[in-house]
Amino acid sequence: MIIFNQVSIQKGDQIVLENINWQAKERENWAIVGGNGAGKSTFLDAIAGKTFPIHGTITKPNYDEIAFVAKDYSFNRIVQAATQYYQQRFNSMDAEIAPTVREILQNQIKPIGTVDENSVSLPPPEFSNHELEEKANLLKISHLLDRHIVTLSNGETRRTLITLSLLRKPKLLLLDNPFVGLDVESRIMLHEVLNQIAKSGVQIILITSPNEISSCITHVLELTDGKISRLSTQVADFQQVVHKSRTSLHSEILDKIKQLQTKSDFVYALNMRNVTVSYKGVNVVDNVSWQVKRGEKWALMGPNGSGKSTILSLITADNPQGYQNDYDLFDRKRGSGESIWDIKQRIGYVSPELHLYFNRNTEVWKATASGLFDSAGLFKKLTDEERELTKNYLKLLNINHLSERKIYQLSTGEQRQVFLARALIKNPPLLLLDEPCQGLDYNHLVYFRDLVNELVQELDKTLIYVTHYEDEIPPCVDKRLKLQHGKVISLENGLK
Repeated sequence: MIIFNQVSIQKGDQIVLENINWQAKERENWAIVGGNGAGKSTFLDAIAGKTFPIHGTITKPNYDEIAFVAKDYSFNRIVQAATQYYQQRFNSMDAEIAPTVREILQNQIKPIGTVDENSVSLPPPEFSNHELEEKANLLKISHLLDRHIVTLSNGETRRTLITLSLLRKPKLLLLDNPFVGLDVESRIMLHEVLNQIAKSGVQIILITSPNEISSCITHVLELTDGKISRLSTQVADFQQVVHKSRTSLHSEILDKIKQLQTKSDFVYALNMRNVTVSYKGVNVVDNVSWQVKRGEKWALMGPNGSGKSTILSLITADNPQGYQNDYDLFDRKRGSGESIWDIKQRIGYVSPELHLYFNRNTEVWKATASGLFDSAGLFKKLTDEERELTKNYLKLLNINHLSERKIYQLSTGEQRQVFLARALIKNPPLLLLDEPCQGLDYNHLVYFRDLVNELVQELDKTLIYVTHYEDEIPPCVDKRLKLQHGKVISLENGLK
């Protein structure tokens, strides 16, 4: 049994959870829902023992009976270094340097760059072959055990991390937004996996959105502004309530920004001609031709592993195989003498990786200003003009009041607005938004979507928007490219 008795938790100078009274009995599986900034992750951290109350008490199982499923590989220094270095899958030509799924699950990870395997002394396997196979079968990853982790899709990575937790034989499994970033098929498979885990007797508590509550869930807790607003055993009670979005751009700031010069002297932002990218004989992008004209608004869609990330890496000029392919960026053939920074100066980029690896101790104004230099932080003194520009973009996106706060002190929705301001500040003609609504509750999603819609139209931006969800796509988007197994399966113009 887990019992919260008058629990209050503070982070920095803010009370995140206040006077929480709650209990979860054995065999009860709970979903925690609520808006961004409601305190959901802090609630789960308190159960895991990662944060502690300033008032009240928490009664819960022993630490070794609780498994908090990791969101990424940051729990292991060596694995994190490998995944950060190879996080863009276009570098997976060197994937053999990264650990395999089996090595991670058995805690037999060689340091990156190991040449002579005999020079490394590894501990014995942590689990028997029977235990490993049993859990791998349950999570449907048996066929992945000898794959290198950087070659996995998001869904495969998520199931691998759950397997790692289950091998510890916990009584309680904690998951923070496990469905985020997964395509439709991967979400269906993960729901099936969680139902199987619950049947095996492991208790589940997870944070999720109301429309992604697994059938194994018996109870739902809703948080609002750090307090419990609802408790119910009726999952159907928690349908999405959509409030009308109220985006309001400051017209005087918008007029100032419209007067700034932008490098829009091109006909095609992108012109791909039969582009192919392959690793170890496998085509991850297979004979793709795609034209994006200046001012067009596109959705780039497809399941995990379909080639979207590789396409984006070609557009941002990060992919070394770009030089051996025939495509133009801003009317110039790739590899014809332009520098990578010339290309990046024309692109505003928002991605889950940027959000994940950006220094969370950075002040909002510095994070925004860093977009002027395409850096992951601010490393030079701003001119008066650059300071004024930073203020203007913060005002434009209605986050000027957050200017001095640090990234980690913001809600997920506020963080997304900061990274959008960072992408816009150099006034790029092309915006690449890669799953920008990942982790947003529905009302913040609607606000962000409508904000993007208004901005790209008012500032006449070319847009490529990557998502798995139809309702995330801004209304201005009227063209769609769908990929599967690296191939174009659908290219549609003039959609409404």
